[in-house]
Amino acid sequence: MGLRICFVTPFAWSQPHEVNAHVEGTAAALRRLGHEVTVLAPSSRARDLLAGRRALQRGADPEVIAVGPSIPISRRTSMGVPVAVRANLRLALASGRYDVVHGFEPGLPSLSYLALTSTHALTAATFFSPDRLAYPPRRSRRDRLSARVDALLATSRETAEAAAELFEGDYTLVPIGVDTTLFRPREKRLTIAVELELAGRSVTRAVARLLRELPDWELKLLHTKPLGFRPAIPRSVRKRSHVRLVRRPEQRASILGEAAIFVPAPDGEARLALEAAASGVAIAHGDDDPERVTEDVARLAADADLRNRIAAAGRAQAERQSFDLVAKELDTLYSRLSRKRRVRAIDSADPLAGRDWIVVDLHMHTDWSHDCSIAVADLLEHAEEIGLGGIAVTDHNVFRGALEAVELARTRELIVIPGEEVKTDGQGEVIGLFLEEEIPRGMSFGDTIEAIREQGGLVYLPHPFDRLHAIPDPATLHRHLAEIDVFEVFNARLLRDSFNDEALRFARKYRLLQGAGSDAHVLQGVGTGALRMRRFDGAEEFLLSLRSAEVLRRPKSLAYLQSLKWVAQVKEKVL
Repeated sequence: MGLRICFVTPFAWSQPHEVNAHVEGTAAALRRLGHEVTVLAPSSRARDLLAGRRALQRGADPEVIAVGPSIPISRRTSMGVPVAVRANLRLALASGRYDVVHGFEPGLPSLSYLALTSTHALTAATFFSPDRLAYPPRRSRRDRLSARVDALLATSRETAEAAAELFEGDYTLVPIGVDTTLFRPREKRLTIAVELELAGRSVTRAVARLLRELPDWELKLLHTKPLGFRPAIPRSVRKRSHVRLVRRPEQRASILGEAAIFVPAPDGEARLALEAAASGVAIAHGDDDPERVTEDVARLAADADLRNRIAAAGRAQAERQSFDLVAKELDTLYSRLSRKRRVRAIDSADPLAGRDWIVVDLHMHTDWSHDCSIAVADLLEHAEEIGLGGIAVTDHNVFRGALEAVELARTRELIVIPGEEVKTDGQGEVIGLFLEEEIPRGMSFGDTIEAIREQGGLVYLPHPFDRLHAIPDPATLHRHLAEIDVFEVFNARLLRDSFNDEALRFARKYRLLQGAGSDAHVLQGVGTGALRMRRFDGAEEFLLSLRSAEVLRRPKSLAYLQSLKWVAQVKEKVL
């Protein structure tokens, strides 16, 4: 079954652009594979904007939706996306109900960045140029983007290495793509096509002078950008030299299909060279050395067999970079991403439906933790007094507090889950629930999870986006996503609500079982974060109960709770 896919480009759809060419060609190829693909883009054409407004109002699903007017963007710009455009983008993402949102060049302050950070769908990001990696400037925002992107792609190794310095992760290389049906070999004429770029003026002049020695050949100078320069052409060959503006694919295909030789500009457009190869044109080389370029052009002009061999090899290479192959790679990638989401239980019946509802706090500490002074007996007494039906004792890097709590609770109705909050080696903390023995601190994130599972315990990830403390980096989090049993979406001690909101968004996106806890270090904090869930017995029933659990947010002033903690610590030192 096909997926609903949304492509988001930051560049005006009304103007030719290398990124938009990739987006358009790949979208068409994915549609041929049976997927529904919608492109969201800005535009400077009035008719595009009108059609976009109508599509959003009617809930229509055309191939392209212009969500707002285009604005200048670059790595140096500080201009944000207008509020109205942001609103249109959010409306389009919400009404589209996409399975995958794929943003292009999100390293700019643009629609792509906003789409990837605001959608609840699975996400992918493609980077094209090392020169478009200036946003966002703050590390915390870059980490937020990295955490929300499921797949990172780049069109070259150079771009991947540059992007990885800002957005860490594993990058997949994809071709820029070419339409091998539009760009195909046709009957060749004795024509030399030269890419016009200001940096290649000396090469252009050298090829124009060479034309005097090739009386049967014509020269076509190709402008891919508006307002390009017009080179000086020797008077003797002016009638055989023509300047052409080729911003549209159809214009380039017409000229390249008939050309026999193509001369790329130094640091010219990779897409134009790929289109020339797909068109069966022999490409001359020599970089920015005019003498070497003209020697290569002269050799190709004199040897038709050599031209044909080079053209055939170029065509074969271009076919391996076609949009159809790009689409097949993305199809495989999207299918793999879809498997990251947990499958919802088909049977809607609750196996614990006959059990009582209880309130359970899954994250708290006792005086066995170095920063807490709550006696275990006092904790159990207080938990029952405030109506809790269950608690998880999760002391820092020590398990004896949990064992003591389990022993003291044997004669109580209160359920006590033995746990431990384990400090990993630079990747935050992991809580093990239903443990049997202590887990040492300082191991890697993966080894800590393995140690929990070896005991038959459950992996509970606390405060995963509290960026004021050590947390797992996005790559580590995604790598071990399948091994996390419970994802904490509410921690009552976090300074910023946005950290909890980010966790809730993440859990919903991947359909993870949600947990909540007070992270209490003083009695007054116990129960400020909890779950309302069915009574359970053991780890298996606990997971079943979480399916129908409800998060309870009952926070108290963090300043008040923190001051109580400090006072208790001072008293302990004095006494």
